[in-house]
Amino acid sequence: MQTLIELLHNKYRSLSTGKPASYIPELAKANAQDFAIVITTVNGEQFCAGDFDKQFTLQSTSKPFIYGMALAEYGREEVISKVGVEPTGEAFNSIVELEKRTHRPYNPMINSGAIAISSLIKGNNLKNRESNMMSMFEAFAGHQLEISNDVFESEKLTAHRNRSIAHLLRHFDVIDEKIDETLDLYFKQCSILVDTKDLSMMAATLANSGVNPNTKKSAIPSKYVGDVLSLMFTCGMYDSSGEWAYSIGVPAKSGVSGAIFGVVPGEFGIAVYSPPIDEKGHSTRGVEVFKEFSHECNLSIFRKTII
Repeated sequence: MQTLIELLHNKYRSLSTGKPASYIPELAKANAQDFAIVITTVNGEQFCAGDFDKQFTLQSTSKPFIYGMALAEYGREEVISKVGVEPTGEAFNSIVELEKRTHRPYNPMINSGAIAISSLIKGNNLKNRESNMMSMFEAFAGHQLEISNDVFESEKLTAHRNRSIAHLLRHFDVIDEKIDETLDLYFKQCSILVDTKDLSMMAATLANSGVNPNTKKSAIPSKYVGDVLSLMFTCGMYDSSGEWAYSIGVPAKSGVSGAIFGVVPGEFGIAVYSPPIDEKGHSTRGVEVFKEFSHECNLSIFRKTII
């Protein structure tokens, strides 16, 4: 495993396609040469290559975890009444794509769905809700995490599209009147700082039925892990989720900071970080690593059964 990821790192570190996200000013400052690959097994063993200690913000890779938190606190029926489970062919930040009859967001992996899920975080006030949210992310990572205030403020200053989405959700009673508080929570979850080892451990926690391989503590109930992975598989890569399922075949989630993580249930989690992204918002090096790694290890959940 170590040899393979070192080979992949050496092969793709010179790839020059894509560029760091620019619509959030702080993300545009990322070093385009940063590149890391980490695999964490369900036994807690880690295999690392590249700049694996370099910190970045979760951005949309936070969405599966916050969805798991909502399921744990409210149950499937309540959560699905707010956010659907259908893929959408639209971009991750589409304003117009709500279900025609229910006006729910199509799924929790796009911005409208993630904002609706953030509105469900419990607590008496913003500080308490933020604390509850951070406790969940820390259970996945296995240690204390911090929020990048610079990225949070940068997102808050430039998030005109997300504000439009939130007001549309409020118009249809998908979220309550605490629009600014909900958006702050959403921006904060996107601004949580991790490194590639952390994200790989979080992925391994999902691979390990919601139990952190190192701390042995449950981050979410095992009965909801399948819900999270199902939506990662069908919706996690936005409007290229179908292509990802076809060519790579593992549940995954990307973020515009340049992170992608994938989950092989019962085996391991894998995370790749490299800031240059393509037009879909996926790390260009990350996509290539996942393609070759999946092929070399026969990871596709469908092709595994075809001999």
